[in-house]
Amino acid sequence: MAFLQDENYTAVTEFILLGLTDDPVLRIVLFTIILCIYLVTVSGNLSTILLIRVSSQLHHPMYFFLGHLASVDIGISSSVTPNMLVDFLLERSSISYTGCGIQLGSADFIASVECFLLAAMAYDRFMAICNPLLYSTKMSTQVCIQLVVGSYLGGFLNASLIVLVYFFSFLFCGPNRIDHFFCDFAPLAELSCSDVSISVLLIAFSAGSVTMITMFVIVVSYSYILFTLLKMHSTEGRHKAFSTCTSHLTVVTLYYGTVIFIYVMPKSSYFTDQNKVVSVFYMVVVPMLNPLIYSLSNNEIKGALKRQFGMKTLS
Repeated sequence: MAFLQDENYTAVTEFILLGLTDDPVLRIVLFTIILCIYLVTVSGNLSTILLIRVSSQLHHPMYFFLGHLASVDIGISSSVTPNMLVDFLLERSSISYTGCGIQLGSADFIASVECFLLAAMAYDRFMAICNPLLYSTKMSTQVCIQLVVGSYLGGFLNASLIVLVYFFSFLFCGPNRIDHFFCDFAPLAELSCSDVSISVLLIAFSAGSVTMITMFVIVVSYSYILFTLLKMHSTEGRHKAFSTCTSHLTVVTLYYGTVIFIYVMPKSSYFTDQNKVVSVFYMVVVPMLNPLIYSLSNNEIKGALKRQFGMKTLS
């Protein structure tokens, strides 16, 4: 364990986060921009959750999952953004050993849950379009709850493996400067002075399994959806069915595209400014975009918004 140290070593009790830049002017600019993004993220996703709760027209499985996705988006942004904002204002950005483990675990937990939820939403669209007669049975309230609980449980198991097997089993006894704006597993592995080869393989297998399994479910679901749409004779029916998938497909493309870019890159190119920018996009910008994508491209949500604003205007 990390606290079992050799007498020649001094155990690391905190880590120094090098952040995005050392330029004091740029730090203030980035602080302002990211603060605005974070406020939009929280308000936008909370508004989505509230709208789904109060609009009876949105009380069906697709929006049940969307409400949880909005909660997860708030969580993934909140796991790194507040700490990053504080660090922009400090000359020396540091995080405690325990705090680093908590940040690593929470970020991985929420990211894993988002993968499972996106897969569940793809399955929901598959059932709605390909098996409409069985939809109410196959996507009952009980089934939806089970899928959501399974998503959180899968995320918890994956995060537990990373925090317990990976982080708290490593010995940090020398360098403590993390070339990133949050505690991510790749830069931490570089700092460890213990043998990390087996643990890194286990973590890569765990994280890779979550990504590949959920991507497989999404790809298979949309393959069946595509075949079903091609068989439809009505252009209007085809357009209406596909319109319910566009927002989800956009979110999936943004999320998995950035995840694959970050974690499938060659190891030698990991510590680059480009990687940091993509990480900011993945953990800070994408959670802000998701509610905007759904509100702009989903007719049911736009209709619910108009009805709610109309009711408030009349009252």
